[in-house]
Amino acid sequence: MSYSVVWFKRDLRLHDHAALSEAASRGPILCLYVVEPALWQQADAARQHFEFILESLRDLYVELKQHGGRLHVVTGDMLEVLQALHERAPFHSLYAHEETGNAWTYQRDLAVGRWCRTQQINWLEFRQFGVVRRLADRDHWKASWDAHVEQNCLPVPAQLQFVDMPWQDALPPSADRLHLHQADTPRRQRGGRQVGLAVLSSFLLERCAYYRGGISSPLSAPDACSRLSPYLTFGCLSLREVVHATVQRMEQPHEDAVMSQHPSAGRMKQGLNAFISRLYWHCHFIQKLESEPEIEYQNMHRGYDGLREQDWNEVHFQALIQGRTGWPMVDACIAMLRETGWINFRMRAMLVSVASYPLWLDWRRVGTWLATQFIDYEPGIHWSQMQMQAGTTGINVPRVYNPIKQAHDHDPKGIFVRRWLPAMRKVPDLFLFEPWTMPADVQAAYGVEVGHDIPVPVVDLEVATREAKAKLFAVRGQAEVKAAKSAVVKKHGSRNTRSAPKSRSTGSTKRVGKSTKRVKQQDASSTSNIEQAPQMGFDF
Repeated sequence: MSYSVVWFKRDLRLHDHAALSEAASRGPILCLYVVEPALWQQADAARQHFEFILESLRDLYVELKQHGGRLHVVTGDMLEVLQALHERAPFHSLYAHEETGNAWTYQRDLAVGRWCRTQQINWLEFRQFGVVRRLADRDHWKASWDAHVEQNCLPVPAQLQFVDMPWQDALPPSADRLHLHQADTPRRQRGGRQVGLAVLSSFLLERCAYYRGGISSPLSAPDACSRLSPYLTFGCLSLREVVHATVQRMEQPHEDAVMSQHPSAGRMKQGLNAFISRLYWHCHFIQKLESEPEIEYQNMHRGYDGLREQDWNEVHFQALIQGRTGWPMVDACIAMLRETGWINFRMRAMLVSVASYPLWLDWRRVGTWLATQFIDYEPGIHWSQMQMQAGTTGINVPRVYNPIKQAHDHDPKGIFVRRWLPAMRKVPDLFLFEPWTMPADVQAAYGVEVGHDIPVPVVDLEVATREAKAKLFAVRGQAEVKAAKSAVVKKHGSRNTRSAPKSRSTGSTKRVGKSTKRVKQQDASSTSNIEQAPQMGFDF
C-alpha cells in the first residue's frame, strides 16, 4: 500500500496541524515520532524537556487512538529509521512542520532532505509559526506574520486512514538510558495538549486581567504571565489557535453583556491586547535564528568577537549556577528556576545581565546552562535574547540590570527572596537588599552568618559593572564596529510597518487582522522599532 509518513517533532498535537491535514488528504498515513539519542546528548538537552515531551506524546497517542490510529514511537537515528522503514514498507512522501531548532536539528534536517532526494521521496514541510524560511529580507515579514495567523485553524481531518509500522513498537527509553542524569524539575509545568488547553483557558478567562502590570515582578508573574510558552515550544498548542482564542476573548466583552459589566473587563482586554503583541515578538525573535543559525554559537555582530571569550572565570560561573552570587534577588531566581523550570522574563534578563556584566561571563556557556534550566527553552528566542542581554548584537542599547535595584522595585518587602532563600528569613528588613553589610553583632542576634548561611557577593557590584560597561563601550565605539551595524539591522531589525494586511479568511478569523492592527498602532505610539524596545515581557 502506498502511504505517507507524518513526522511529529515539536508539533505534538492533531489540531491545526498542516502536515497531518495535507498528508491525510492524499491517502493513508503513518504517524511517527523518533526519539533520537544523539539529540538528547546535546549540551542544551535536559531531563525536564524529555519528560515534558513524554507526557505530551501520551496525550497525542490517546488522541490518535480515538481517531482509530496509532502514534508509533521509535528510538534511533532518524536516517536509519527512515531507511529501515522504506526498505520494509516503501512510502512515497514525508510530511513535517518546519523546525527552527538548535544546530544539531538543523544538520539533521539537511541530512533528511538529502536522503529524501536520493530515494526520490517527496519531503513537504509546513510553517508552524510566523517564521519564513529562506527569507530574503525583513521588509514584508510583518505582513507575512499577519497572513499566517489570519488563516483558519485546521481541524483534525474527518477522514483518516492509518498504516502501522512493519515491526513491533518498543517502549521509549528512560531519561537515564539517554544519559539525562539531571533530576527532573519537581514543580515544573506538565506536558500535553489537555494541560495546555487548561492553561490557555485559565489565562483567557481570568488571569489575563493581571497581565498588564503583573508580569515584571517574580511575585505576581507566575499567575499574571500566560504560562503558555512550553506548550507553544513543543507544539501542544499552535500559535494560530492561541491568537484566535485570544482575539475572540478580546471581543467577548462587546458581545456578552454580562462580561462587559465585569469589574475586570477593562484590565482583561488590555492584558489580552498586550499578549497578542508578545506573540508577534515571539516569532520575530525566532526568525533571527532561522535567518542566521550561527547566532547559536557566534556573535551576531562579529565586531564583538573576543570581548569576553578569553576572560572566562569558572568561580563566577559556579557561583551563578549554584545560586551563591551573594545578591539575594539573583540567588532566589536560581532557586526558583531549579525548582520550577521557569522564571519570568524580566528576571531572566536580569540573570543574563548579571552574568554578562559584573560576572563578565561569555554568553555561550551561560546560555547553554540556562537552556537546560528553562522548561520552555525555544532556541530562536533563547539565543537572540542571550546576545541581546549580553550586548553582542550591536544593534541594541545595552541593558544592564542592577540586581539590588530590581529587588527594591519588584520585591520591596522581601517576600520573594525569603520564599526561595530560607536563610533570608532571618535577615531583618534593614539589611534585606544588601545582607552582607550586616554587622557581626546583628548576625549573631538573628542567628545568621554572612559567608556561611548567606554568601558574600563574588565581586563588588558597582566596580565590576563599571569596568564591564567600559570594556563593552570601548568596542562599541570603534569606527569599524559602527560601520558593520547596518548589515545586522538589515538582516535582523524589525521594520516600522504597522498596518495590518487585509483579512484573507472568512468567519471569526477576520477579527484577527483588526485586533493585531490595533495592537501595533498602540505600540507605535511608544516605540517605532523593536530594536529600540525589545524587552516586551513575553515568556522568553
